[in-house]
Amino acid sequence: MDITSIEQLQDALASRLYVADRGLTTAIFLALKLQRPLLLEGEAGVGKTEIAKVLADLAQTDLIRLQCYEGLDIHHAVYEWNYSRQMLHIRLAEARGDAIADADLFGPEFLLKRPLLDAVEHNRENVPVLLIDEIDRSDAEFEAFLLEILSDFQVTVPEIGTIKAERPPIVIITSNRTREVHNALKRRCLYAWIDYPTFDKELTIIRTKNPDASEQLSRQIAAFVQELRKIDLYKLPGVAESLDWAAALMALDKQALDAGIIQDTLGVLLKYHEDVESMSADKIDAMLEKASAAYG
Repeated sequence: MDITSIEQLQDALASRLYVADRGLTTAIFLALKLQRPLLLEGEAGVGKTEIAKVLADLAQTDLIRLQCYEGLDIHHAVYEWNYSRQMLHIRLAEARGDAIADADLFGPEFLLKRPLLDAVEHNRENVPVLLIDEIDRSDAEFEAFLLEILSDFQVTVPEIGTIKAERPPIVIITSNRTREVHNALKRRCLYAWIDYPTFDKELTIIRTKNPDASEQLSRQIAAFVQELRKIDLYKLPGVAESLDWAAALMALDKQALDAGIIQDTLGVLLKYHEDVESMSADKIDAMLEKASAAYG
């Protein structure tokens, strides 16, 4: 990926239908140039994961994704041994009457690469993009294990030794901030916070992703979602929900919003029963009128 300026990167992201402001683009540019991991924090649905997908597309390389969850351990994230192949090797050796040493069973040919090892020990023409998604969902112990990888781009396999990346992968780490990420991990990364977009930015995103939507509908979607984010909800809608809503309204051949269609399609925007139930017809009417007055 031959990107030589922030402006060029911003244009490249836009060509892949990703709208990024200069601050975020600068953080991505520096992460690429300095070969440093980039930690992206923000609410769910604001476009953190999409950045890794777009970078993989721009670099014409593989996206290696590690989805974090509670209980994630080294065997699912880094490597494990191919036990069935080891057993077959043992039986064949016994049939030949050969003695077997531990070193015969714990070599590279018996190693199953999981995402982190695959990203470190890659032999691709273009370095892969490693996405460590929702790091805040993993345990603190696993987060501590990541420090070696993020510092030196290397993995230690006790039976083999240390495996170091010849060419470091592009590393994107995301967090929805359900818990604080440890300072030791943050120190190893560049950082960017992705907030909910302003009206103008959200309108640009909707237009970019749904060019066939009418101008009126696009503006009304952006405006109504802006108003939704001002009220007390269990889960505010992100950009992902705005785009899903736009696609749903287009599938219903709608050219403009009204209270009835909003009520019918609330399940696209709001993902908790309590939030949907809180949206009465009168409340929707008032919010639609307020959105129209505020954003035209």
